[in-house]
Amino acid sequence: MHAVHHRSATVDGHELFYREAGPADAPTIVLLHGYPTSSFMFRELIPLLAGDYHVLAPDHLGFGLSDAPPVTEFTYTFDALADLTSALLDRLGVDRYALYVQDYGAPIGWRLALRHPERITAVVSQNGNAYEEGFVESFWADVWAYGENPGPETEPAVRAALTREAIRWQYLHGVPDPSLVSPDTWEHDHTLVSREGNDEIQLALFRDYRTNRPLYPPLQEFLRTHEVPVLAVWGRNDEIFGPAGAQAFARDAKDAEVHLVDGGHFLLESHLDVVAGHLRAFLGRVLR
Repeated sequence: MHAVHHRSATVDGHELFYREAGPADAPTIVLLHGYPTSSFMFRELIPLLAGDYHVLAPDHLGFGLSDAPPVTEFTYTFDALADLTSALLDRLGVDRYALYVQDYGAPIGWRLALRHPERITAVVSQNGNAYEEGFVESFWADVWAYGENPGPETEPAVRAALTREAIRWQYLHGVPDPSLVSPDTWEHDHTLVSREGNDEIQLALFRDYRTNRPLYPPLQEFLRTHEVPVLAVWGRNDEIFGPAGAQAFARDAKDAEVHLVDGGHFLLESHLDVVAGHLRAFLGRVLR
């Protein structure tokens, strides 16, 4: 088992927590987590990669063990989270890396790629959307309504996403054998989301999510023109980002692998070995 280091760095006055493993001189892969979790979601994947790669997994501001300043002190947007991630990578001297994105990690990663396309060696998307086809409308309708018209009529529907039951659903839906998913996952996430003031942080990001959709055409152009290899390994039963979002990568990426796995949104919790197998084969092919 390879050692995983638990570290933090001060970036623009904020402490950002990150997990790091593997040889510093090996190809780097940056793991970007989604809502409502943190780098905790990669706790079992990191050691499986660390023998061959330099692995970095930060917690976004407001998530996990990173600082969570209140919304009165920090404007939470996906642009702002990408700014902090970029500054952290600069501080750590990482200027060439593969991206592994899931959920919220995708729009943060897409911003990094569009700002510095020359830095991206490969893209791995695990239920991280980059196409309109990926949105499951029954889930997203309330988010779009809240983003367009935030207020007392639209907020209750999205605030419900902060509850233990909703977070548990994110982990268990679409999983053929739910007993494979540890309850530690949703209990851990719910505890952190329930910290004082964190609800307002999450609501701010729900409102801002609509700013991610305009990134998709330039991101798709980036995939076409820079010919970055892409691996989409996706829970085919995800009711947040459907499998069409994975299959769409093949339209624009010259070198695209798409694997639909019989799981849900948080695929690493039920199919770690399957995802790691696809990931190691892909990275071994495109980075070495």
